[in-house]
Amino acid sequence: MIKRTLILTGALLVMAAPLTGCADKSAMRTNASLMAENEELRDRNMQLEDLFGTQEMQLGTLQGENRTLRAENGRLIAEGRAQPTGNTGFEGMSGVSSSVLDTGEVLLSIESDILFSSGKTSLKSNAKKTLDEVGSVLAGRYANRLIRISGHSDKDPIKKSQWKTNERLSAERALVVEEYLSKKGVSNDSMYVAAFGSSRPLSTKKASRRVEIVVLNVPSD
Repeated sequence: MIKRTLILTGALLVMAAPLTGCADKSAMRTNASLMAENEELRDRNMQLEDLFGTQEMQLGTLQGENRTLRAENGRLIAEGRAQPTGNTGFEGMSGVSSSVLDTGEVLLSIESDILFSSGKTSLKSNAKKTLDEVGSVLAGRYANRLIRISGHSDKDPIKKSQWKTNERLSAERALVVEEYLSKKGVSNDSMYVAAFGSSRPLSTKKASRRVEIVVLNVPSD
């Protein structure tokens, strides 16, 4: 009786061994799956952190450009060349500074870095949204006024661009803005282009690279 009991017990142990091995293998597979999922989540988290960091840098750049524009507007006001106003129609537009000159003309300044990449004349995708807003105001509120679109640059010489001079680059950028605005409802007959290159610099190189839109006190017809 005692021998039979021992034999049965041994048999049970032998049978249990394969079951334990299967459980271990299943646990290993589950653990490997969790590790792979954790690695994937870690990679996605790193990608999101990189994206957030890039967007944060872009936001900081735009905020810095906006501060520069506001400072330049303040300088014009201090010099008596412009008057503070909250009623030009361009208030609240990102990257856009507006003021009224002592002549009564409306001056709108947009940094070229917002509109164009360095040495380029193709509008950035985000720039089109800004020009859409500008064009809407020009076509509505200032429909009967003559509009000058002026290109400006910094004093750095042209090195890696197809444009021979800063004046040529600033002229082409002004023409590109004029063409885009005409597609958004601003009469082409009411606009003309001027190119100043680096002849009218502002306080910084970044601020000097700009496109100015001036609504003149002259009827468009």
